Amino acid sequence: MSQYVSRLAGTLVPPSRLRLPGRHRGTRGHRVPRRVAMLSVHTSPLHQPGTGDAGGMNVYIVELAKRLAAIDVEVEVFTRATAGGLPPSVELAPGVLVRHVDAGPYEGLNKEDLPAQLCAFAHGVMRAWAGNRPGHYDLVHSHYWLSGHVGWLAAERWRTPLVHAMHTMAKVKNASLAEGDTPEPAARVIGETQIVRASDRLIANTAGEADELVHHYDADPERVAVVHPGVNLDRFRPADGRAAARARLGLPADAFVPLFAGRIQPLKAPDVLLHAVARLLAAEPSLRARMVVPVVGGPSGSGLSKPEGLQKLAARLGIADVVRFHPPVAQAGLADWFRAASVLVMPSHSESFGLVAIEAQATGTPVVAAAVGGLPVAVRNGETGFLVEGHDPGDYARVLGRFAADPELTGRLGEAAAHHARSFGWDRAASATADVYAAAMHEHRRRVRSPHG
Repeated sequence: MSQYVSRLAGTLVPPSRLRLPGRHRGTRGHRVPRRVAMLSVHTSPLHQPGTGDAGGMNVYIVELAKRLAAIDVEVEVFTRATAGGLPPSVELAPGVLVRHVDAGPYEGLNKEDLPAQLCAFAHGVMRAWAGNRPGHYDLVHSHYWLSGHVGWLAAERWRTPLVHAMHTMAKVKNASLAEGDTPEPAARVIGETQIVRASDRLIANTAGEADELVHHYDADPERVAVVHPGVNLDRFRPADGRAAARARLGLPADAFVPLFAGRIQPLKAPDVLLHAVARLLAAEPSLRARMVVPVVGGPSGSGLSKPEGLQKLAARLGIADVVRFHPPVAQAGLADWFRAASVLVMPSHSESFGLVAIEAQATGTPVVAAAVGGLPVAVRNGETGFLVEGHDPGDYARVLGRFAADPELTGRLGEAAAHHARSFGWDRAASATADVYAAAMHEHRRRVRSPHG
């Protein structure tokens, strides 16, 4: 990891360390921005995670923006309006403003349709900026490649640095597609390559993601910073325990509860869990009487083409009686589902980090996850859960069988999981991100003063 700027971003200091006399400064003494324009074209931080295109990135933006505001970095988030009559701006929290931009029809646009609306979105961003004094924004932080293209234009026009977070990458996703899933288009690959070249800093969730940026997109290692995402430790905590959470959710107190929580699409591989459950029940028929498999989330991405596909699969496998489908829930409700579960199952084909894994562990619930992307960072194999190589349902069935045969395993691993998750607070992530901002601003000013080096 030493080859990356993550030496700076990875030094996770308490926010109090960042409050120096006079102007707010980062850990190397560089000035931190007063106000950041965050761009999230395709999904709003106000949307409910777990359905449509709303997911971990929404949580990331909301929590990061709030924590940045708490250390005196104001954030304005620009996002595409998806309904008529929305107010031009909404205060999400003190110091955090969400601005709705009209770009294309409010409804009926898939994420794949949005590149054609980037010009309209950029126009809306520029109009909002024109109503302010010069220098209103000190830095642009774009999320996902669609936002990156608008961020590239805005940063050049405003003469500010551009910090970009990929969240997911086309080349990485295409290298590990689920069977029958749709590959990311060449236009996205080209767009991501352009953004990598244009950005002053790239924020990666893990050192592995940083390696992928360098390997697949020829990113400059000196411009890649590693900042682990966080978890809201006030919301996601063990609280009053598993039994109380199950009582609130109507789950049997003594049930074996392997949980899936997230967007229902091939990328997340909820079908692997259902196949694993079918195999486990075939091997242990008596387990059927005490097994409940909640699937909490809604169709997303390519899963929208077959919104009832998972229910039909459960019926074909003969396990419809143990699987319970539940629509997406707010964060407080999601925390209860995590507390109620015996184990969270994440068989994803690709995950840049896997916020859900950290959230579940923070409540004291272990995780069984695919050994892909950032999940080996989020989950400590054998200590806070188990990592599974590949996506063979039989392998997942064997691991789940261990939890079913030894109910105390959940408690033993869950205690270590909660301890592990406490090192992923959002305050730390915000401090590290502020350091990345400070470094980007310092180098941008130096480049402007000496354009020829």
